[in-house]
Amino acid sequence: MNMTCESTNFNDYLLELNEVDYSNPIICTLANELFNPLQTEIEKAKTAYEFVRDEISHTWDIQSKRVTCHASDVLTFKEGICYAKSNLLAALLRSQGIPTGFCYQRLMLFDTPDKGYCIHALNAVFFHSLNRWIRLDSRGNKTGIDAQFSLDHERLAFHTQQELDEVDYPLIYVRPHPKTTSILKEHTDAIEMYKHHLPEKI
Repeated sequence: MNMTCESTNFNDYLLELNEVDYSNPIICTLANELFNPLQTEIEKAKTAYEFVRDEISHTWDIQSKRVTCHASDVLTFKEGICYAKSNLLAALLRSQGIPTGFCYQRLMLFDTPDKGYCIHALNAVFFHSLNRWIRLDSRGNKTGIDAQFSLDHERLAFHTQQELDEVDYPLIYVRPHPKTTSILKEHTDAIEMYKHHLPEKI
């Protein structure tokens, strides 16, 4: 898919944000554990991606009511929905000087259109050594979902079905979309939020 950057300045994709708080001590501690100076940007990205995908539970999968948003909270509680997990992956990679943005898909919330739609969040990472952006989805794998770190072709959690009004949005955002951030900040019951309050479109 041809992607478009919200900003032409790579430094914008390294910004520390409220939700991407990579100076927080818990993020710094993890970064020191995960990364070393000898690693390439690709090795660092793979390490960070697999950590967030595998070590941070998707809140819906574990049927938890906890709502996390800031990267530090996601790491503290080891859980979050895709919006939150994408904040943590961005924090880890931006802390290493690797430009990381936010991408979105419009997907069926469950398995049929009549059950509604939701916005799904993932990340786009710019690799200077490849001179291109790569989308990575750290949502977390389970039966029927097998997202992987791949540079050759995308291996995302979900592939959009345009015939069912699903959408791949091409824009790479500098910041998490306001709709996704506000949802996390307005709710305290993740299950209720997930079933009834996720935004349906960007």
